Amino acid sequence: MSEERALTGKVALVAGATRGAGRAMAVELGRAGATVYATGRTTRDRVSEVGRATETIEETAELITAAGGEGIAVPTDHLDREQVRALVERIDRDHGRLDVLVNDIWGGEHLLEHIEEPKKPWECDLDKGLRMLELGVKTHIITSHAALPLLVRRPGGLVVEVTDGTAETNARYRENFFYDLTKYAPIRMALGLAEELKDLGCTAVSLTPGFLRSEQMLDAFGVTEENWREGIQVVRSFCISESPLYVGRALAALATDPDVARWNGQSLSSGQLAQVYGFTDADGTRPDAWRYIEEVERAGLDKDDTGYR
Repeated sequence: MSEERALTGKVALVAGATRGAGRAMAVELGRAGATVYATGRTTRDRVSEVGRATETIEETAELITAAGGEGIAVPTDHLDREQVRALVERIDRDHGRLDVLVNDIWGGEHLLEHIEEPKKPWECDLDKGLRMLELGVKTHIITSHAALPLLVRRPGGLVVEVTDGTAETNARYRENFFYDLTKYAPIRMALGLAEELKDLGCTAVSLTPGFLRSEQMLDAFGVTEENWREGIQVVRSFCISESPLYVGRALAALATDPDVARWNGQSLSSGQLAQVYGFTDADGTRPDAWRYIEEVERAGLDKDDTGYR
């Protein structure tokens, strides 16, 4: 079997695959030959609270199939235990196996306005803060609880907790109490699941993109993927941004690595894994966003991405 089709016969669930990193990861698993269940709340008939009708899980499924896999869109609210249970039961009926579980559920971008204007925890909107934790943490727990019994039937299963930031970068406070908790929790979940899964021959890791040029981020900067560098005029560190394809390739590299267990419990980034596996972003570069953020942005330096791609 060619390296490009190394996941033929394997089944993956990408929970939160409507857009951005989740969509790219689902498509790249499909490119490697997997059957991929793509879930989310935005469909061609219904828009989630995120408020973006331009990306749907049906479109994600079509992109998976076009890449060479089999894409299956299943509308799912991952806070609804019955919906998640029904999803896993469907995967079991259809295939009797689950080889890759990606917890990329988020959808809290509309709650982030107070990240730009940091407030004390008691000054934040409590309902928005708790909703952030529901969307980015509780959903992951509900999904893992339902899906892991199917995944552990066979050794070699992979669980990926997607977040924003590595264990090292998130050791620093992320400016907002609720966002900090939401984005550090998946790192701890991966660490805990790694301990619980290792005796069953399965692996759990956390994975983060760098400065991600998601569809929503491109819109916020008023640019497209074709002219994204114009966004540097708005925010200097946009120079180190990366397309969703980059983290998609990072996931595919993990999922096709026969020695993926070497990463068990670790916090990984797209830039870090690019150096190990040799993949690149769409433009042929290897952006190392978290190192740039630490060494340049946080140091208050005025530097471009030279030496960080």
